[in-house]
Amino acid sequence: MILGVRGWLRRTLIRDYPWWPGAIAGAVSAAIALLGLWEPLERFGYNQLFKLRGSLSWNERIVTVAIDETSLQVYGQFPWSRDRYVQLLDVLNDADPAAIGFDVLFLDPSPQDARLAEAIARNGRVVLARGAWGEEPLPILQDAAAAVGQILHEADRDGISRQATLWIEGIPNLSLAMLQVSGDLPSSDLLAELPQRAIARYQSGVWYNFWVNWPGKMQAVPTYSFVDVVEGRVPMSAFANKFVFVGAVATGLDRKISPFQAIAGVYIHAAVADNWLEDRFLRRWPAWVSPWAAIAFALGTGWLLSGLDWKHRVGLLLLLPSVWVGIALGAFTWVNWWLPTATPIGTIALSAIAVQVREQYQKQQLMRLFETQVAPETARTIWQQRHEIFQHGAVPPQEAIATILFMDIRGFTTISEQMPPRELLPWLNEYLDVMSNCIMNCGGAIDKYIGDAIMACFGVPFVRTTEAEIQQDALNAIAACFKMHEQLQVLNRHFKATGKPPIRFGIGIHTGPVIAGSVGGSRRSNYSVLGDTVNIAARLEPMNKEILDNNPYSLLITRETFAYVRDRYPGRKVGELQLRGRQEITEIYSIQNSKI
Repeated sequence: MILGVRGWLRRTLIRDYPWWPGAIAGAVSAAIALLGLWEPLERFGYNQLFKLRGSLSWNERIVTVAIDETSLQVYGQFPWSRDRYVQLLDVLNDADPAAIGFDVLFLDPSPQDARLAEAIARNGRVVLARGAWGEEPLPILQDAAAAVGQILHEADRDGISRQATLWIEGIPNLSLAMLQVSGDLPSSDLLAELPQRAIARYQSGVWYNFWVNWPGKMQAVPTYSFVDVVEGRVPMSAFANKFVFVGAVATGLDRKISPFQAIAGVYIHAAVADNWLEDRFLRRWPAWVSPWAAIAFALGTGWLLSGLDWKHRVGLLLLLPSVWVGIALGAFTWVNWWLPTATPIGTIALSAIAVQVREQYQKQQLMRLFETQVAPETARTIWQQRHEIFQHGAVPPQEAIATILFMDIRGFTTISEQMPPRELLPWLNEYLDVMSNCIMNCGGAIDKYIGDAIMACFGVPFVRTTEAEIQQDALNAIAACFKMHEQLQVLNRHFKATGKPPIRFGIGIHTGPVIAGSVGGSRRSNYSVLGDTVNIAARLEPMNKEILDNNPYSLLITRETFAYVRDRYPGRKVGELQLRGRQEITEIYSIQNSKI
């Protein structure tokens, strides 16, 4: 099972489809969305959207009578005598408010309850608070009130109030009860007035929460000190046809947190009333949309990022989140839609990671094929042009005209029999390393090592399309041979000084058509070339043992190669070769020297 998954993942990573990284990132992001793991970050995004949007104007019909520090200094510590509320209601009766809501619980009996009940009844528009766990107002007060509204509130885990409970067990929220009493909200069906997309959570028939669209800071709500209202220092016009919320705002009493600031709990009810009066319910798209949106974002991002260099990729990674935040902010500000921000931005990041991982894996695969075969500069060029030669984790077969070089050590069998094994391999590897560097520095690719022999190719993996390019490959092959001769002299002096046998080699070169590509299985493969051209070069190299005259560099090439290099490297025809299975005679030339 594990091997199967690993194999699938390996095949997935090497596929060159631009949408693959996005598909993988989308699946991961969709799973995160389904598990609800994006939601904490979305709640953080909720806070930031409010801060970016800034404050709006609160509905002008909302006012607050505050049980503040000044009132506490005059009337003493809270809770107060019922007579204080009787005084307040008597004053407000003259103002004709739309409704008065008390964010204060009247649970314990008091000698003044009868007087308060009379004041409540005289006003006719008073809504009393019902607390959690059935904390009902005293029956005498409840009977006198126009309605009862629940004030149950539960903040999110981080303490921020993002939701409000509108309705629980048949009892509306304090704000909605006030709207009903005033006639601004029909009492037939409260929930029918609420857009479905504004509902945050619910248990059908039991309770409903909705998202609070905070207008702004509480300082923007007209707020009057309780004692100032009672003592007549506030004009009655301030309360005419207004929704008057009475609640504690003093430090340490009923503290909550909005996205803007720490607030008194009474302002949550004010915000709910504002949302209904202004019809600015905050909506979210359905939960089932998020996984599909994540997949769409991932596919689009993966497709856009694939094939870009790092500068453009970084620029796009900065641009995409900025554009989406701009869209989300516009929707939040102008149409009261809370679009997700964490899910898209997180998905964009996951897509970028997936693209990078896939690209890194492809690079490893490509470098595994070429890193020991070509010079570092060529390897970098191969990576930069990988889309031209790399498909599905391998190099597909290519027909090309290339120059093939074979070389091996003369008398290696005898040397290997005479040298101790511990000395033989270091000696051989040192030689192969020097010769390979000469080949790669001249633009050749090491195809393989066959014991002491080297097979190299000039003209792959980038297919040559012009005669000038094919000629340059042949010239590079001959130039590599001269460099190898120079380095061999240096190497032999070193071997002589260290008591190791000197080396002589023979080289055969032929230019012609080859098939190049990945050779091997899914678990191991090498880049190699095949074809008759390879066979000719391989057969040519051993003839250096027979052709000694006029062969100063032990370098034999065919007529096809000589035709490309004769203007720079003078040569002489030294023989012919009849290969098994070939009717044509292969003419052999030796290079005499260089005109450079």
